[in-house]
Amino acid sequence: MALLEVKDLKTSFFTAAGEVKAVNGVSFSLDRHKVLGIVGESGSGKSVTAYSIMQILDANGRIVGGSIKLDGQELVGAGEKVMKTVRGNKISIIFQDPMTSLNPTYTIGHQLIEAITLHTDRDKKQAWDRAVELLKLVNVNEPEKRMKQYPFELSGGMRQRVMIAMALSCEPDILIADEPTTALDVTIQAGILELMKSLQDQLGMAIIMITHDLGVVAQLCDEIIVMYAGSICERGTAEDIFYDPHHSYTKGLLKSIPTVDMDDKKLEPITGTPIDLLNMPKGCPFAPRCDDAMHICINQTCDYVQINEHHYSACWMNVKEMMEEQKGGASNE
Repeated sequence: MALLEVKDLKTSFFTAAGEVKAVNGVSFSLDRHKVLGIVGESGSGKSVTAYSIMQILDANGRIVGGSIKLDGQELVGAGEKVMKTVRGNKISIIFQDPMTSLNPTYTIGHQLIEAITLHTDRDKKQAWDRAVELLKLVNVNEPEKRMKQYPFELSGGMRQRVMIAMALSCEPDILIADEPTTALDVTIQAGILELMKSLQDQLGMAIIMITHDLGVVAQLCDEIIVMYAGSICERGTAEDIFYDPHHSYTKGLLKSIPTVDMDDKKLEPITGTPIDLLNMPKGCPFAPRCDDAMHICINQTCDYVQINEHHYSACWMNVKEMMEEQKGGASNE
């Protein structure tokens, strides 16, 4: 049995302008000890998917359909009492910006100890010892000194390490990392990613890595989900996505990132802008920005086409290619 199973998840935000379908029929599973990457542009539904799993949506947000099962236990509709036992203990999250996630008026030690005593039966002395141990685990130097400092006294990379320590305080089964390296420079990013991989190997937890940076998921993830307009347009292993992409959006993302062998080549940005989630099109949501869009793309969504055992793509171009291959094979016979 998969550790986490998400089936046909639908999450909407109800605004004065209408219903925003931020997550629209997302399905995936996560096995123990695996790393799943969720990539896509801003507004694609990556973070809302994570917040739906944790059930920490804004007041106007609501899960309107689907299922989220953790170790076989249904979380949708389970209630706040159940979710309090899940958050921190079984699933933890690292948010994008540690400066806004950490309280500037409390010391690092106070915040770590609060998280530990809230979710475990340790007393304050045991919680202090555990907090120091966690800071050592995430390679924070002089941990006893850091415990007495405030967030503004630490560097960005150090604050991110503190956030990781806090997320690990209850030894969760799943760690969700929501853009954990966005606010950091490149060298610090590399250190944080190396740390997360090392911790995953040491502790055996599963990780959901949410990012817009394909370079991040290439280093870390076993499986990758590519999201656009609240839906999954392609999923497969890291090797499938990087070396054999089949959805036009995935191809566009890969063309828009710099490589070491570019020479004088220019980056190829994806033209246009993301669609308005208040006015979803009838067909493929990426069709208005796709150079290969056909008439059917505008008017009808495509079911997932299986490329191989673990690789799926929801693109009409795949259907067209398969039909052409079948037609060519028949004519050769």
